[in-house]
Amino acid sequence: MVKRYLVLRSLDEALALLTTTFTPPDRIERVPLMQAVGRVAAEPVYAKYSVPEVNLAAMDGIAVRSRDTIGANNTNPVTLDHFTRVNTGNIVPPEFDAVIMIEDVWDAGSSFQIRKSATPRQHVRLAGEDIRENRLVLPKGHLIRPFDIGALATYGITSIGVLEVRVGIIPTGSELVPLGVRPGPGQVVESNTIMAQVYLSQTGAHCTRYPIVHDDPDLIRKAILVAVKENDLVLISAGSSAGTRDFTESVIRSLGELVFHGVAVKPGKPVMLGRIEKKPVLGLPGYPLAAQTVLREFAAPLLESWGFAPAPRYPITVRLAQPLVSDLGFDEFIPVFVGRIGPEIIGTPHGKGAAVQMATVKANGYTHIPASVEGYESGTSLEVFLTTDPGSVERTILLTGTLDPALEELAGLAHNEGLYIHATNPGNISGLRSLQTNTCHAAPLSLPARSLLTSYQPLITYGEGLDLAFIHIAAMELGIASRDGLGIGDLTKARFINTRKGTPSRSVLDTVLAGECLDPAQVDGYLLEVHGPPAVAAAIRNGFADAGMCTSGIASAEGLRFIPVAHEDYEIVLRREMLDDKRIRTLVSIIQSPPFHAILEKAGGYDMSLTGTIRGLNGDNVLAPLSPGRLPAGDL
Repeated sequence: MVKRYLVLRSLDEALALLTTTFTPPDRIERVPLMQAVGRVAAEPVYAKYSVPEVNLAAMDGIAVRSRDTIGANNTNPVTLDHFTRVNTGNIVPPEFDAVIMIEDVWDAGSSFQIRKSATPRQHVRLAGEDIRENRLVLPKGHLIRPFDIGALATYGITSIGVLEVRVGIIPTGSELVPLGVRPGPGQVVESNTIMAQVYLSQTGAHCTRYPIVHDDPDLIRKAILVAVKENDLVLISAGSSAGTRDFTESVIRSLGELVFHGVAVKPGKPVMLGRIEKKPVLGLPGYPLAAQTVLREFAAPLLESWGFAPAPRYPITVRLAQPLVSDLGFDEFIPVFVGRIGPEIIGTPHGKGAAVQMATVKANGYTHIPASVEGYESGTSLEVFLTTDPGSVERTILLTGTLDPALEELAGLAHNEGLYIHATNPGNISGLRSLQTNTCHAAPLSLPARSLLTSYQPLITYGEGLDLAFIHIAAMELGIASRDGLGIGDLTKARFINTRKGTPSRSVLDTVLAGECLDPAQVDGYLLEVHGPPAVAAAIRNGFADAGMCTSGIASAEGLRFIPVAHEDYEIVLRREMLDDKRIRTLVSIIQSPPFHAILEKAGGYDMSLTGTIRGLNGDNVLAPLSPGRLPAGDL
């Protein structure tokens, strides 16, 4: 029998049910002060005593009666006989109401002479100036931060009552292996509940991860009963979809009530909510991005409605670099790459796909497309929520084009210099279009050999009117990748996978086939296209094809054998004026540095004779190569 989502609730409706159906645990735990960071104050916190409790000197000098100093000036110095020496932090005796800095007094034997009058309370920290006894330090609901701890200690607080909530997290799936075990074929490391524990802990929740439960309804039932007894909220990872081994729904129904199953949200549509013994049981989809969405948009809001800290979000307005299409009727959450180009903040959306976990590792934000919106045109002003420090946006370089392992190594070295490279991989044409619309800092491109560069039609088409500069990364071998060492002569007997028309690898393949007098129709899969060489290698590695064209570096990274047939240049292409950007200058210095050369040499398959040179489309010298090294940190 085929399972279907008969009713997809809206996101708003599902959230309303989630946050109004369940009673908060309202449980308070008293913890030592040093263990309170990251927890939420369950009650107001008041100072045990005044700070300071008496008047203190704020400077080194002499404590005086201000009335004794009236009229003192350079022409009428006043000699003081009644005073006391004090240092910073010393008690100011009650009979004195001011302190004169030692630099402003002159020694006159057993007395001091002054040439400037003092005002009452001058350089005196008055009793209770910081806080008075029984005054509020922290309100109820405050998320306790590291710097709060110092103040609390100063005000006599040794322990604090915090909200307590227990979250039980159950991983299910016969294909799962625990952290630290290398998965075999068909297996996967159980990571969603690790992510859930870390994410929800930052709200002040106490999370317990249970052992992996295999796909057996009886085992899942027993695990849920234990978790419900021990916790206020239970999360079940995986088993919420409509597969033949997805038992979460039936088990919840057998133990209590299924509140909903299926919400019009992407990714995360299979999310479900049950109520067992009056406690919420939330089913997370198994795909990582879908699980992240459910944690962020369902679990965290539930805890927030119970008084716990909201998960941190940093909203920012960006100009959308590319069109963003959405299915009407679904709330969608899309990873976004954010960086500043000139006066504007640019946002480049990541390709959709609930299983692409690296999307959230590489992206530094996400956006929400409401269910009533079908998408946004490029250039639209859009709200994005940053997932990193907002200050990092100013140190971010956005790259759009064709990715190669060399770029990943470059990003690692750039990070050491305080730069953050966020790169998307839509291919050469999209990279050139982004340069045209000024929605990326630069485009990494796989291009024909430099001798043929001026004849590369997409550069002429999309680069028209632009003054482009080319930073050379390396010349790379281009050839046939396979698991079995296949060559050109074997393509008529193998399952081939191709790249799109207009790409250098496609052009090279066509030239080689013509030279071998082979008709493309003889190549099984010639018309099966993916967007670039990395996708070709991934398809071969995963068994969807036997052979395809890519670079030696990409083939090596995927563990494939490689037969070279030609070479191409891997270049970072940018508008010439972008060379004045401090981030790009730092990037160029890294490309020219010995550490980057050493990394490429170790990887193999790269010709570095021109690495770091900069030239124009017609081969003209843009500027002399920058000397290896780094810009000062403060220059960014």
